[in-house]
Amino acid sequence: MDDAITDYAANATPELIAGYDALPPEQIYAAVLDLFPDAPARIADIGAGTGRDAAWFGRQGHRVLAVEPVRAFREAGAALHGDAIEWLDDQLPELGETARRGPFDLVLLCAVWHHLDTQHRARAMPALARMTAPGGMLILSLRHEPGTLGRHSYPAPPKEAIDLASAAGFDLIRRAEAPAVHPLSRASGVHWTWLAFARAAG
Repeated sequence: MDDAITDYAANATPELIAGYDALPPEQIYAAVLDLFPDAPARIADIGAGTGRDAAWFGRQGHRVLAVEPVRAFREAGAALHGDAIEWLDDQLPELGETARRGPFDLVLLCAVWHHLDTQHRARAMPALARMTAPGGMLILSLRHEPGTLGRHSYPAPPKEAIDLASAAGFDLIRRAEAPAVHPLSRASGVHWTWLAFARAAG
């Protein structure tokens, strides 16, 4: 994960930031959009990037903690979205400070899981469970691409994530496949599996 963070920091160009922030959340989350809370909720956006999604949730009345280890993204997000977002410098797999700010009604990992290797995923899932409120939800996307994987990316088999989540006390409530939203990714054959889990109410 450290290598991926270093790589993102080195490549956080204005063009990359603008392109990331321009993608429409309504399209990105189409496969799970109906699962998002209607009433104001506490949300942790893990790997929030420039805060695109956190700001979108904030405009809907939710309290959002944007967790992002890349300083350049946090600074760009603050410039783009002002003080509408609460930022936190924290990272997977432990997310210790994030957990101390919880619990959260929704924990979200969009385009993050493939940056963790198998050992880090096994450590991350219990941490995600600890910060998810009883009755809350965990939603994550798994990236799949043909051929050689990109730098700092690892295969993300859905069964592995489902088994880890089950062992951590989550129940799978949705699995959905979706094409990439970004045109270049879609053209290269990238697609995603969305997994939504509920934590028992206790």
